[in-house]
Amino acid sequence: MDLALLEALNAARANRKAVLLETGLESGAQRLIREAEPQDGPLAAVYAECFRSGKAVRAETENGPVFIAAYLPPPRLIITGAVHISQALAPMAAFAGLDPIIVDPRTGFATEERFPKSRVIAEWPEDALPDIGVDRYTGLAALTHDPKIDDPALQAALSSDCFYIGALGSRKTHGKRVDRLKAQGFSEDKLAGIHAPIGLAIGAASPSEIAVAILAEVVAALRQTGAQR
Repeated sequence: MDLALLEALNAARANRKAVLLETGLESGAQRLIREAEPQDGPLAAVYAECFRSGKAVRAETENGPVFIAAYLPPPRLIITGAVHISQALAPMAAFAGLDPIIVDPRTGFATEERFPKSRVIAEWPEDALPDIGVDRYTGLAALTHDPKIDDPALQAALSSDCFYIGALGSRKTHGKRVDRLKAQGFSEDKLAGIHAPIGLAIGAASPSEIAVAILAEVVAALRQTGAQR
């Protein structure tokens, strides 16, 4: 790999930009394929699947076989609310390969003692999320039941292309939430993308069971296509 290509690859990874490295198996020629750039041609579907799955593949082209390696940003799960469900969800998410980030301005709850292996940010979401950066490889679980905390986080997520947005609460609670977000200018189609009540409907009752239901829904959003979901 030449130096310029290596520098471009490292820069993309440092900035959480998804890229593919395509290598001609016969010619040795290499090029970067950026997710942000539109792709067409015979391998467009192959590229799309690599960006979705993160898996490397071998493909045939008119110029010979190529090997396509995917370099995707590590997926993250931002959790607003340092609550009991979050205490169960954060380690589960980390075990599943998601980087959990706890955001809660309530310093009595957002502590390293309660979340010993997670990044904890004791700030309001409107202050914390711009620094974190909400991108396509970021999911959001809003778990506080407090509109002052959850609503700004949901607004940031709805204004981005994050892969998952979920919010805790009953259908009645979510209906009021939708009304508030509509008043902020979000469309019904956009708001329909919020998973609420959060988590798969498995009859979860305890905080740990609810965390399992949430994590399963997050993984499905990350790994499945729209048709599969």
